[in-house]
Amino acid sequence: MRTLATSPIPISDRVAAVADAGYSGLGLIAEDLAAIRASIGFKGLRDLIADHGLTHTEIELIERWWIPRGEARHSYGVRDLLFEAADVVAPAFIKIGSELGRPTQSPDALVEPLHELAVQAVEHGTRLALETMPFSIISTVPMGAELVASCGHPAVGLLIDAWHVFRAGTSLDELRAALTPGMVFGVELDDAAPAVVGSLFKDTVDHRLLCGEGTFDLDGLVAVLRDLDFDGPWGVEILSETFRALPVRDALDLAAKSTLTVLARDIQASG
Repeated sequence: MRTLATSPIPISDRVAAVADAGYSGLGLIAEDLAAIRASIGFKGLRDLIADHGLTHTEIELIERWWIPRGEARHSYGVRDLLFEAADVVAPAFIKIGSELGRPTQSPDALVEPLHELAVQAVEHGTRLALETMPFSIISTVPMGAELVASCGHPAVGLLIDAWHVFRAGTSLDELRAALTPGMVFGVELDDAAPAVVGSLFKDTVDHRLLCGEGTFDLDGLVAVLRDLDFDGPWGVEILSETFRALPVRDALDLAAKSTLTVLARDIQASG
């Protein structure tokens, strides 16, 4: 039975559509990976991706990675699944989060578990990209950057999502001050209406806009990241009720064109 987080579109159709729309890669969540393992298997997924010429893969999302195996609310089921997938699919990185709640008052307690997780990721041939979220205990990019710096492991970096930068109220000056070259492993672009619709979490998963349709200073964000020598991968993440209702190929084309428009403006400005 399909869970809410598992795509209703067969993986073969999605990979083909991603390639046809001009993307160089894709991301897959744990629930999807479990379904894929039960169908074509991870070797089948690896071959499918390669056959369509895609070169970048991301998988996600490990949360509560500081809770030991066997203790209440631990996430080792997801961790084991993603590492199993990583052994075969060889993703550029595994995205990790934290958990819903107010910003932690004890970030130092997360440093050692993060380092241990990074060591495990390297054993499975991959890296970790921490994504901060304003409704989670690691709520802002500066907080995430401080944690990554304290961890000090080369396999730990940040995943910067425009949504979680601007909805957290982080300014571009604060972003620039927090980041160092090489710290950012990946970027996701999206846009938003001026005001949050409903709860921040509901707004995040149901009301994102295509790049250029909202109020985010995406040009400024891209410029800051370029100044830090980030050159990709640039991704797009449009979580939206309206967007999910579109045919998959139409949705992918719209997302690609809107995002490329932003990146093209940056190239023109820097040229």
